[in-house]
Amino acid sequence: MLKTLPLTLTASVLLGTTAMAQSLDLEKEDLTFGFIKLTDMAPLAVAYENGYFEDEGLFVTLEAQANWKVLLDGVIDGQLDGAHMLAGQPLAATIGYGTEAHIITPFSMDLNGNGITVSNDVWEQMKPNVPLMDDGRPQHPISASALGPVVEDYKDQGIPFNMGMVFPVSTHNYELRYWLAAGGLEPGYYSPDDISGQIGADVLLSVTPPPQMPATLEAGTIFGYSVGEPWNQAAVFKGIGVPVITDYELWRNNPEKVFGISAEFAEENPNTTIALTKALIRAAIWLDENDNANREEAVEILARSEYVGADAEVIANSMTGTFEYEKGDVREVPDFNVFFRYNATYPFYSDAIWYLTQMRRWGQIAEPQTDEWFIETAQSVYRPDIYLEAARLLVDEGLANEADFPWDSDGFKAPTPAEDIIDGIAYDGRAPNAYLDSLPIGLKGTQTIVGSEIQE
Repeated sequence: MLKTLPLTLTASVLLGTTAMAQSLDLEKEDLTFGFIKLTDMAPLAVAYENGYFEDEGLFVTLEAQANWKVLLDGVIDGQLDGAHMLAGQPLAATIGYGTEAHIITPFSMDLNGNGITVSNDVWEQMKPNVPLMDDGRPQHPISASALGPVVEDYKDQGIPFNMGMVFPVSTHNYELRYWLAAGGLEPGYYSPDDISGQIGADVLLSVTPPPQMPATLEAGTIFGYSVGEPWNQAAVFKGIGVPVITDYELWRNNPEKVFGISAEFAEENPNTTIALTKALIRAAIWLDENDNANREEAVEILARSEYVGADAEVIANSMTGTFEYEKGDVREVPDFNVFFRYNATYPFYSDAIWYLTQMRRWGQIAEPQTDEWFIETAQSVYRPDIYLEAARLLVDEGLANEADFPWDSDGFKAPTPAEDIIDGIAYDGRAPNAYLDSLPIGLKGTQTIVGSEIQE
């Protein structure tokens, strides 16, 4: 059984004074955090630029990383003290899928923020299959069933239908797979003998780093991709692609990135861990407060070369509450990026369990697991206890509101209703195997992949 690490506070933290930011006895003050050039690294940039790290006595260096593997390896080997991570990364590392290491998260960085984009050519072929609104614009959300005839046509011509996603355990991989499967397309399986993820696939998914997505699409190497911002809007601005669905439309208020640290770091540096979590919570509050009033300022920060390094206009398209599909088709999506409201920063066990179900669904977890295994694994990685310690200090210091935190949560969200998910199938994190059994495409029960076949 995976065990939850204890987190102890020094006596100075437990005194209950209002000077706690100063009284935390930090084990380590100089820290280096990694990130990938995506809009949702915003809490790190804001915590740095607004001085929230310094308020906690932390001297932080932020370093952009070449890709998600380099980033994870940096946290594991200690070159990075923590990082903006794909939510699947701490879970995969902890269960030994890929590089094995116990990584935890005390802070969830955001909700939503991704999209699925196809090339102009593919979009033109999809459009006859897409219902229209009264004003002639496409009706959203757009089902992958509209892509089905296009994929079939490519198959008849002997052309593999290639799409990009950012990493095998990324939200983008699982969201793209979810969308395809909900539309009746097979996105392929993994097995211990074949980690391509393309076993039995109608659509062949492969890894492309986020900033390279538009150029790879333009070159014709892939016909579409799933990625975070600003790389969907970049395709619109470049005139090379059309986002067909946002993940808000796919699964309303779905969990996205997390802040990951090694379990060893948290154990050796408990007060430092709480201090950095406090700074990140403050940044998330700032990003969402007063109905996103600070978003324009956040866009200017993110546009800098040391952060995302994309045009402010492109970043603003999604960060300020709108999203552009086809050129000129700008729609209100106020919750495209959520950083604090809806308890976005709380690391819910049920969010972790959803990722684990998708790993099992597509064969990354090769063997069946009990509900208890899913829950215990989630509890070993997602650490709401650390989060709430940090939140309590912020409230006591007058830097956060008591009502903004789920103090009495057992770590599970209420089940996501069917109407909030594209395939109309509800999700309850307390019953992972029942959820897997409810999905028409994907492994369930005792099924495994043997060779290229699903076996009972």
